[in-house]
Amino acid sequence: MVKDSIGVIVGKTGTLEFKFLVSESTAVERGEYIKIWHETDGWVLAQVVSLISSSDNFSFEEAKNGKLPDRNEENIIGDVTVIGSRNKTGLLRAPTIPFSPGDKIYKADNKLICSVLGLYGKDMYIGLLDGTGIPVNLSVNSLVQKHCSILAKTGSGKSYTASVLLEELLDNKIPLLIIDPHSEYSSLKKEGSIDSESQKKYQISSKGYGSKIKVYTPANKAINQDADEVFRINGMNLSVRDIISIFPDNSTNTHVGILYEAVQKVRAEMESYSLDDVIFEVANNESKARWNVVNYLEEIRDTEILSPNPTSIEGLIEKGKASIIDFKGVPPNIQGMLVSHLCTSLFEARKLNKIPPMMLVIEEAHNFAPERGFSKTPSSEILRTIASEGRKFGLGLMVISQRPARIDKNILSQCGTQIIMKVTNPNDLKSISKGLEGVTSYVEEELKRLPPGIAMLVSNEVERPILIDVRTRKTKHGGESVDVVETNKKYKSTNINKVEQSPSSSEETVANPPPKRRPTRKSEKSNKGILKKFFGANK
Repeated sequence: MVKDSIGVIVGKTGTLEFKFLVSESTAVERGEYIKIWHETDGWVLAQVVSLISSSDNFSFEEAKNGKLPDRNEENIIGDVTVIGSRNKTGLLRAPTIPFSPGDKIYKADNKLICSVLGLYGKDMYIGLLDGTGIPVNLSVNSLVQKHCSILAKTGSGKSYTASVLLEELLDNKIPLLIIDPHSEYSSLKKEGSIDSESQKKYQISSKGYGSKIKVYTPANKAINQDADEVFRINGMNLSVRDIISIFPDNSTNTHVGILYEAVQKVRAEMESYSLDDVIFEVANNESKARWNVVNYLEEIRDTEILSPNPTSIEGLIEKGKASIIDFKGVPPNIQGMLVSHLCTSLFEARKLNKIPPMMLVIEEAHNFAPERGFSKTPSSEILRTIASEGRKFGLGLMVISQRPARIDKNILSQCGTQIIMKVTNPNDLKSISKGLEGVTSYVEEELKRLPPGIAMLVSNEVERPILIDVRTRKTKHGGESVDVVETNKKYKSTNINKVEQSPSSSEETVANPPPKRRPTRKSEKSNKGILKKFFGANK
């Protein structure tokens, strides 16, 4: 073997794949990028997709007798996939003439890797090309205009990776609206703690975005004390369509008919009406099914999400800032209605240029845009519309999910950037393979075995799927799993303290009785005054 060469091509060769004999066991690793000189195309980039070690002289009988193999007689064969080279016009092309057995293999240099793979982005630094020190950057325009999806099984780091992208978008002053079902993203406000090793490796420092982030709660601040403001939608003059979007899936045509009659009657009698007015008219309907409708409407009213003073879209979307809609304490059917309402309002506002170009982030997207046949939500249709038409108006969409098989395929297919972390469910893998270009059997196998922190990037900007070592967050991580053992210890000790501090005898309890409830009715004296006013005498 010549100096610096890590192997030579052996056996049958082609223009897209070949095998090579590795010079020594530690010369190359699976997934590493290599280069080969081609007589017509110059240096060609390729990737090692598998390595197999064998020894023709080491038999089963020798192994059975305890004899050790001679490492000098070991052969390591690598399978290679050819990526290609750039021609004079900058186009990527694979060789049209096969490589020759005996051609030498070398480790690829960073310049060739960047050139061939197209790692030219400068806006958003998301990590390092796995196994190298090459930074991977994405274009803000491409990410926002052509949408993005982040897919992974639970606990693989999808919310962490999403937060890395959100940090970069905030640094680039892109407005964000984040739908947050599990209170994970408010931690973007707080500065993270980065160890010296990570600072050196990724060349970053900790940072918080407290002044750029506002958390809204559709519930109330008693339930969600971390929220900055309450979020409300317009509760006046609701149409039948508005109200039906909140109805459960088991509502019937009879229910809709009763609601339609009530709304039409209220509209004819009043210029401005509230949900209470609609409830009153529904209750006056003669149908026995009216009480089911009244029950639905009262549940909506009791959430207090409707208000004559709603939160404005213009107030939610500001340049360089993020608004988080934290769904903590909000029922699932109300969540779907709110996402539908918000997305519709955003789409219309962007079409009329009332708000700046922005990115809409949907966490747990399979709940808000499920694949047809799994479930039905009021937000599905508008999310499909944003996915197919939003780029024309500067409304980007980022969908995040742990169940790729359950997300609407029309939405996933519109995502020009896909970031995929560890996925093991066969249905999810099948869904990813069908929906993405460039996903080979090698890629599928990689997805099953990705360690935490490593993601596969499939993008229009990058020529083929690549593995990324996602950089450390600048902000505090807010999606950690609960340590069950430690939490239970704290919970137990807290309860013990409460018991110790509670009254130890019945006398203490009697000495400090709870405050008496005040009567809600008027006193007898006031009743007599009313009787005298109407009847002229006390009764």
